[in-house]
Amino acid sequence: MGVIHDYPVEEWKGGKVHKIRPSVIHLMRGQVFEIDGQNIFAFGGASSHDIDGGILEPDDPYYKQKKKKLDKRRCPYRINHVSWWQQELPSEEEMEEGRRNLAAHDNMVDFIVTHCCASSTQVLLGGSMYTPDIETAYLEEIRQKVKFKKWFFGHYHDNRNVNAEEILLYEQMIRIS
Repeated sequence: MGVIHDYPVEEWKGGKVHKIRPSVIHLMRGQVFEIDGQNIFAFGGASSHDIDGGILEPDDPYYKQKKKKLDKRRCPYRINHVSWWQQELPSEEEMEEGRRNLAAHDNMVDFIVTHCCASSTQVLLGGSMYTPDIETAYLEEIRQKVKFKKWFFGHYHDNRNVNAEEILLYEQMIRIS
């Protein structure tokens, strides 16, 4: 995918991470971390929802013509391995590892931190504006099975309490306890 996956996988606070620097740590998908006595399930990734024009392949012989046409129409698109990567969505292995790690904690955590949210939560955010996918369906499964206090996510570029348990954070930082 990118440089982040070139870092060695390490164990940190009970879960797998890529340690970029001592103070910069990438929490890997499907891990449960114990931080300050709180169990936190982390699961990153989300489908790009600003790609109405599709995903262009740089080696496509018609790449320049397609790009020019989309640019002229101001239609958003992504370029494979430049501004879009297949790994934005989780693999079956990552989702299964998340299931195993949650089961090892009796499907109970204090907090869930994700980039995206569950399919049913997406409906609350914008009805048909967002399309469910493999990740939102997986997170819906988690939402139904796992007991948690709060769920934080930010993919939808807003700040608001969706309901009593789910909080959309984009430009805010909050202290959790």
